[in-house]
Amino acid sequence: MMKKVHLKRTKRLHGGHLWIFSNELSESPKQYSPGELVEVLDMQDVFIGIGYINPNSLIAIRLLSGKNEAIDNDFLSRRIRAAVDLRERIMPDSDAFRVIYSEGDYLPGLIADKYGSCLVLQFLTFGMEALRTNIIDILDDQLKPETIVLRNDSRVRVLEGLPLSKELVKGTMEIKPVIHEDGLLFEIDPMEGQKTGFFLDQRENRVRLKKYIQAGRGLDLFSYIGAWSMHLASAGAEITCVDSSGKALEQAARIAGLNNLSGKMVFAVDDVFEHLDKALRKGGKTYDFIVLDPPAFVKSAGRLKEAVRAYRQINELSMRLIKSGGILATSSCSYHLGRDLFIEMLNVAAKNAGRRLRLLEFRSQAPDHPVLLSMPETEYLKTAFLSVD
Repeated sequence: MMKKVHLKRTKRLHGGHLWIFSNELSESPKQYSPGELVEVLDMQDVFIGIGYINPNSLIAIRLLSGKNEAIDNDFLSRRIRAAVDLRERIMPDSDAFRVIYSEGDYLPGLIADKYGSCLVLQFLTFGMEALRTNIIDILDDQLKPETIVLRNDSRVRVLEGLPLSKELVKGTMEIKPVIHEDGLLFEIDPMEGQKTGFFLDQRENRVRLKKYIQAGRGLDLFSYIGAWSMHLASAGAEITCVDSSGKALEQAARIAGLNNLSGKMVFAVDDVFEHLDKALRKGGKTYDFIVLDPPAFVKSAGRLKEAVRAYRQINELSMRLIKSGGILATSSCSYHLGRDLFIEMLNVAAKNAGRRLRLLEFRSQAPDHPVLLSMPETEYLKTAFLSVD
């Protein structure tokens, strides 16, 4: 029989949020096992939902359903089918997309990315880890991938008390998957690449930026495997990819070769901050455009001030290097740095750099990362296309 949990506060949950924090529980969470399914009630014993609990996590419960129903294979199959059907409707011609986006698909703690015939999964929480075998079997049945990779090496698992691992559970990695994006080819490394091997959330933004940049000389900072660069080089620009990972840039060079773009791209293994400092010492206002897509500097709300400082510094350095009327495409994938604070940070950076900014477009994540409107945490990506004057 499923154990019950009573909540002291429920307003946020009645609004559609899926997280319950440990200080909202009436009972001590220590009496429950990590990943255990529980029935969630208010203090008057009114049913709220079914979720899984982790007594060792700040997010104590993640809700799976607002109905009193069994969380079984039929439930999981329906949820996964709905997620797959959505992707087939919104991106019918794509061979790479996020199949399941955690809370955005009402399956908190689960990520599934498709790269051609390869499926890459992340089980981020104890609750999803407990359902792992069932979920793999259902996805295998519905999508029939040739290869399934588990990338359970996210730091979120550490916060949950789970071990880190990478595992190939079906097929081989003798040949890496190659996907298509707006006429370009990208080789993906699901076992060794960042996240699940690629950043699908910026796909539409990369394609859109070509509207503003068809020529000139620029930088792609924190370039990883050069996804932004490939699109801009294919439109006619010349680009230097800068990243601290030599392995990532080796892969970027191979991808440039796949797309006959090697002559338009240079690859620099360097710390981005140091690279910009060196460029400034040679003389400012050198580039027609800069793409700035850094990692999440904000790992937690408690480190927000420190992270804003880093974002401001890197944007300021970039602005100093762009010719008048040039383009800065700058991003943050940190949820804790909201849109208003992001824009405020850009304004301060512009003032420090002695530049003025005009916003051409403000964009978010791709539609295969659907935002649950009742849960702001599901919208994390901010990308601004700016004219630097």
